[in-house]
Amino acid sequence: MRIPRLVIAGSTSGVGKTSITSAIIYGLKKRGYTVQPFKVGPDYIDPTYLTSISNNETKNLDVWLMGKNELIKSFVKGSTSDISIIEGVMGYYDGFGGKTNHASTHHVATLLKSPTILILDASKTSRSIAATALGFTKFHKNSRISGIILNKIGSKKHDTLCRHALENLNIPIIGSIPKNSENILESRHLGLIPITEQKQLQKKIKQTAKEISNYLSFEKIIEISDNVEQLPKIKPQKVKKAKTSIAIALDSSFNFYYHDNIDALRREGAKIKFFSPVSDKKIPTCDCVYIGGGFPEILGKKLSQNTSMKKSIKEAAEDGVSIYAECGGLMYLTNSITHQNQKYKMIGLFDAETEMTKKMTLNYTEGKINSNCLISSPRKFRAHEFHYSKIHGIAKDARFLYDLKIGEGISSKRDGLSEYNVVASYGHLYFDSAKFASNIIKNIS
Repeated sequence: MRIPRLVIAGSTSGVGKTSITSAIIYGLKKRGYTVQPFKVGPDYIDPTYLTSISNNETKNLDVWLMGKNELIKSFVKGSTSDISIIEGVMGYYDGFGGKTNHASTHHVATLLKSPTILILDASKTSRSIAATALGFTKFHKNSRISGIILNKIGSKKHDTLCRHALENLNIPIIGSIPKNSENILESRHLGLIPITEQKQLQKKIKQTAKEISNYLSFEKIIEISDNVEQLPKIKPQKVKKAKTSIAIALDSSFNFYYHDNIDALRREGAKIKFFSPVSDKKIPTCDCVYIGGGFPEILGKKLSQNTSMKKSIKEAAEDGVSIYAECGGLMYLTNSITHQNQKYKMIGLFDAETEMTKKMTLNYTEGKINSNCLISSPRKFRAHEFHYSKIHGIAKDARFLYDLKIGEGISSKRDGLSEYNVVASYGHLYFDSAKFASNIIKNIS
């Protein structure tokens, strides 16, 4: 199967990947192409920017969580537009550990047989930029680098010096982008601010994308993306008749979801109902509640004040309604969240307290589900954790469903707190990695 595609990689984190990827999507759309964006890694925030520009939901591509075959399958299935654009993560070769290429942007580019455009930060350098570029092209026997974009160019003279230095590499320069502080996107403690939270931010990314697109060669971008190898055809999956309903929390406080997870629930026979823990009075009538990650601490006051919603969720759990929660959802189910010296009362389904800290927990996790539960029978699993909070005051007899080999979890390498028919963890799961969606539907039907 032939899919025009392109990976946008960076030499490091913070090199401008999201802004430039957005600009490429913007420019392609202006030239009449439809674009399907993808994001390497378990990121929930950057994809909101690409979704806003492309008007197509961004899909995640993570080898650790998905496995090689599932990643290729998801990419082929999701590539329904004219061109697929894949934003990388961290530096091009940064993966799981220092000795392996596993789960890096380059690993994904290799699995998808995709050409790559490498973004280099040209600030504070000129001729030395060639040494950096040469290192990236020679570090791996097949770097797949087919073009270079120079970012943060200081002047026309600076641009000329960099271009002359790169001439002998015989790699096309796709663009030179001037340094502009107005093109720097705002950040929060988990990275960029989700674009869904602010209309002003949506306006800014579109203006930034439009401006940057003026410095890119779309003729070369289209040529490179079109010169690709075949990928295997994927048989369409059968969508089962809806036989149950799942209410999913989705608003400015809870919005960290892999779209493949929601698609998997629909495919396995769930009718999806979205609701807002911030503004709605109660959960919709449903067989299961799914509360994903996000920033409940940012809207802690509003969540705390919505007592009818908190009561609705707690009573549903006590009545036997199944609940699956991840990270922010887990925090919401504890007694309280303390953020910036303010304590906000939460649902209190788990007798524990959540406190925001300055320490980041960022890990892939691996472990074993130790007993039958909503999402699975006992089995090994992989997940991802990313948070600045910690949970304390947990009862000694609290039930944990996950034993971790890799990662931190909630407490002492344990994760997956359970009460009633509730499963709540710091770990984010990819449902199709182990039939989690089908297990959920089976257990709530």
